[in-house]
Amino acid sequence: MGLVGSRRAHLAACRLSPRHSLNYRRFRQTHRQLLYDTNGKLKMALLDILEFPDPRLRTKAKPVTNVDDGIRRLVRDMLETMYEAPGIGLAATQVNVHKRVIVIDVSEDKSAPLTFINPEIEPVGGEKEHEEGCLSVPGFYEPVVRPDRIRVKALNEKGEPFDMECDGLLSVCLQHEMDHLEGILFVDHLSRLKRDRIRAKLQKKQRVSR
Repeated sequence: MGLVGSRRAHLAACRLSPRHSLNYRRFRQTHRQLLYDTNGKLKMALLDILEFPDPRLRTKAKPVTNVDDGIRRLVRDMLETMYEAPGIGLAATQVNVHKRVIVIDVSEDKSAPLTFINPEIEPVGGEKEHEEGCLSVPGFYEPVVRPDRIRVKALNEKGEPFDMECDGLLSVCLQHEMDHLEGILFVDHLSRLKRDRIRAKLQKKQRVSR
């Protein structure tokens, strides 16, 4: 998420609405062509991940107006960056690109990348507490309460609309990344005391590493 965490903690379940399931299946079928060259190598580049308390993480992302090759290149680069980190989700805000783009892969073998462009979410179930971590807040894990099941509408890499319902780890990850697009971090769900302690520790670590 920017999220990091154990995939074994929860198995994410998702259900596509019938009217968009065909588009989504086609998207999944073409996803490998978008991500890999003819030799099976990833067509990607690593990006720098911003770390809390970098003020750029507070920037609210703007909607994508055109899903073009530039956006698809961003998605590929975000996926490589996420896998290398390693993490299970990444928002464009975390790599200092303030567009409403999210990539997620909660599979064990990195075989199920998902792209959400201009996502909108709606809670459809009760709340549940999950432990969260973040690539922008490295080394810290804290419990956060969120809706357990959500419905999401978004565009895929081809600019096609789809919607789905998800719960468990996928739901948590998607909500975590949606927060990033609004300039919110998971530490904002914690007490001020915890947040200040995390900030102080990360600032000290960042000073030492310079």
